[in-house]
Amino acid sequence: MKKQGFTLIELMVVIVIMGILAAVAVPKLFGMIAKSKASEVGPSAGEYIKLQDAYVAETGVFYGSWELIGFTMPTSSNFDYDGYKGANDKTSITTAKTDAWKATAKSTLNDCPAQSKWHLDIAANSSTGGSVVYNAGLTNKSKCLSLTPNFAAFSSDRATLN
Repeated sequence: MKKQGFTLIELMVVIVIMGILAAVAVPKLFGMIAKSKASEVGPSAGEYIKLQDAYVAETGVFYGSWELIGFTMPTSSNFDYDGYKGANDKTSITTAKTDAWKATAKSTLNDCPAQSKWHLDIAANSSTGGSVVYNAGLTNKSKCLSLTPNFAAFSSDRATLN
């Protein structure tokens, strides 16, 4: 009579190997989940900049509120979006505007705490008819920058992150 099946030792070895794989994979998985949640920030900021630049090119001397430039941010379960939202408001491009666009994390994303903010400021531009100058900023840079490493590219100097 031939015995079939696995020995207890073989089963225990398989369980140990599965445990090791799970211990390695789970932290990576949570990191990827947090990064995927934060991935909506970049496209939203990029859309805002494109619409704002188009409005500035059209008017030559003003930048506009979200409503005026046609920017709408759909509701999100990961971020609250806020910014320069006054109805039909426009401002001279020679005037600075802080937090013209802002995304606030609703929950903790890995080491990045809840209420961390990604924001775009419009800096004063001395030339009439010139483009708008943007400064990208991030609270908790040391803990949140790894989620959106290219966010600094939205700054006009493409390198500095406030």
